[in-house]
Amino acid sequence: MNGSHHVRFEGFASQLRLTTDIALSYLGGQPFTLTGRQHFVLSWGAPVEEPLPPLCERFWNETARYWRQWVKQCDIPPLYQQEVIRSALTLKLHCFEDTGAIIAAMTTSIPESPGSGRTWDYRYCWLRDSYYVLNAFGLLGQFEEREQFVQYLLNVAGGAPGLNLAPLYRVDGSKDLDESILENWPGYNGERPVRIGNAAAQHSQHDIYGELVLALTPIFLDERMSAERSPAAMQLIEELARKAVSLAGVPDAGIWEYRTEWKPQTFSSLMCWAAADRMAGIADRHAPARAGEFRAAADRIHAEILGQSWNATKGSFVGHYGGADLDASTLQMARLRFLPEDDPRLSSTIDSIHRDLARDGWLQRYSLNDGFGNPSVAFVICTFWLVDALAAAGRRQEARTVFDRIHQALSPLGLLSEDYDAATPRMWGNFPQTYSHVGLIHAAFAASPRWTDVL
Repeated sequence: MNGSHHVRFEGFASQLRLTTDIALSYLGGQPFTLTGRQHFVLSWGAPVEEPLPPLCERFWNETARYWRQWVKQCDIPPLYQQEVIRSALTLKLHCFEDTGAIIAAMTTSIPESPGSGRTWDYRYCWLRDSYYVLNAFGLLGQFEEREQFVQYLLNVAGGAPGLNLAPLYRVDGSKDLDESILENWPGYNGERPVRIGNAAAQHSQHDIYGELVLALTPIFLDERMSAERSPAAMQLIEELARKAVSLAGVPDAGIWEYRTEWKPQTFSSLMCWAAADRMAGIADRHAPARAGEFRAAADRIHAEILGQSWNATKGSFVGHYGGADLDASTLQMARLRFLPEDDPRLSSTIDSIHRDLARDGWLQRYSLNDGFGNPSVAFVICTFWLVDALAAAGRRQEARTVFDRIHQALSPLGLLSEDYDAATPRMWGNFPQTYSHVGLIHAAFAASPRWTDVL
């Protein structure tokens, strides 16, 4: 309904108005000549009653001032500064301050590749992704988001009997995410299906317990976060670690959320090992009587992975126990310190994955048929994992060479999607994607020299 200088939209719980200083007659979609700055304000609740030009100018200046100040408070590496800053801003904008949830992307159903049918709804909080985002914020020297997410996690865990956590939740902590298809929607570029919800919420993905332990670990090892220590936080991290230990080697959908037969995933067991290993370190400092329990568990899982996931023929750790398929997620062994940096199995795994999963310099997640066919495009974070792994293995110059080549794929606004087709070249998948920007930040810090080396 049109007013004097606004359009009012009916049927909502609160008043929704679009107030503007252009002629309302121009809002019907017809073209008009723009000869100066015009203003639009979409308001929910109390309507805008003051003149728009000074109001918009004030909002613009206050917003710019906030973000410039926030960036000044960020740690950044000497190299790739603009790329890291843009990625940091992207991550911050994916944080829902009301509850502390961190969403994976703000879009749904942009396909991973044309005609693939791989169209997913990412407008939710993946517990795994949130850990990686918090880790990136830690590199940036930003900790407020961790405090907010810990409260979100406590709320989620409190409503999960037996600590049986779903891989993802809504921003309010609920998990009613039944997946459905909007049959009559054409989708992005006509690509279908258009999905609402995500069936991965029903998966068992055992790695998430390890990632949540890692997300909480700084609270107990970093004195800057000592105020966040509490009996509830200690109880939660212990329960998460024990849950992880109990699930090591148990078949699950894994990090890639396979919709085929579940198998014992190497990455899932790797994160279960990390949970036990880090919990042992926490117990050494805060609960010595329980340190032995978690150290023994870590040693057992470590030996199991070495025995079940190393493929001598491939010269690499593989994606699942007893398998032969390479998986880029095993690159995380380097950053997690699963093996010493000079262990030949680590370098051999990095080289095998770089050789067999690379397409035009970009890494695929894997090459097997996952129920939707064989992937045809690269998964952006995997190439950044390669940079991170090379640096962690002491091969910093190689890491920098890879990063220098791939960071040129950034959009003009410094944004990344989930997938990349190097042959086209073109981005695919939901956009912008927190996972990809997390990978960029980690890789940039890993490949860059320290400030003391350049100043």
